[in-house]
Amino acid sequence: MIIRKKKNWFGMLFVWRGSVLPQLLPRLSALFAFTAVVVYFKSDLDRVHGELSTNIYTIFGIALAIFLGFRNTVSYDRFWEGRKLWGALLNDTRSLAQQVHNFIPNDEQHRPEKVVFMKQMAAMAYALNHQLRHTDAMPELHKLLGQELAGRLEQAEYKPVLIMRELGARINSWRIRGSIDTILQAAMDRNLANFSDIIGGCERIAGTPIPFSYDVLLHRTIYIYCFLLPLGFANALGWFAPFIITFVAYTFTALEAIADELEDPFGTMPNDLALDAMSANIERSIAEVEDLPMANTEPVNSFYIT
Repeated sequence: MIIRKKKNWFGMLFVWRGSVLPQLLPRLSALFAFTAVVVYFKSDLDRVHGELSTNIYTIFGIALAIFLGFRNTVSYDRFWEGRKLWGALLNDTRSLAQQVHNFIPNDEQHRPEKVVFMKQMAAMAYALNHQLRHTDAMPELHKLLGQELAGRLEQAEYKPVLIMRELGARINSWRIRGSIDTILQAAMDRNLANFSDIIGGCERIAGTPIPFSYDVLLHRTIYIYCFLLPLGFANALGWFAPFIITFVAYTFTALEAIADELEDPFGTMPNDLALDAMSANIERSIAEVEDLPMANTEPVNSFYIT
């Protein structure tokens, strides 16, 4: 995710890093060249197809803008829901950490168990992060869980769910031994149920992309529209046409590119959620509750966090 202080209005016109312009530059350059060719041969082209009415482009452009607005709204809703789910994960881990810290005795028998429990909660966040991004969670899990439990999780597909099962087993053992009563166990189990809802919500977003046929239709429509613009405006704009049409195309294609990035909020594109930073934040929050050392102490880049 891009974390950057906004410049003044003039500086924002020339921002390069964090913009989608670098990935659009080749296709916009192709459109600029195509428009220049159309302007150069406009007299010959007029004899072939005549002068096209600009009213067609106006009606078509309004419809296209409405579809693009809907596409961006859907993508941002997915992005924001993903952010709310990870915010809820932070809140629920804090709540459960406070319950364990406040109500489980800090004697020689329970202190090691509390430390293991806190590390397992942090490991669950890292495991969910890597599951959503289809990356390897084992380095963090070995640091937090130890070799035995991490080894059992190595071949598991749903690692955060299995870690959550370990948390539930630990809470149940405390209740059996009388460290907590059934009322407190039920309160802790509610937080575990919230963890399950959060994991399921993230899996739903990650596993249900926007229908491909809709993406194809919108993509084709945008590029066909942009490459037809020179045929209708070459006469009216002359040699200004390559610049103006390329700018109009940038608006449409940039909106589509931004929507593509936001559609999967758990990816590693510059504008996706900073899951690594949020996982580390959860670990820090838990560590401060129980005064534990952190496994992840890498500094966060001030411009881009992953």
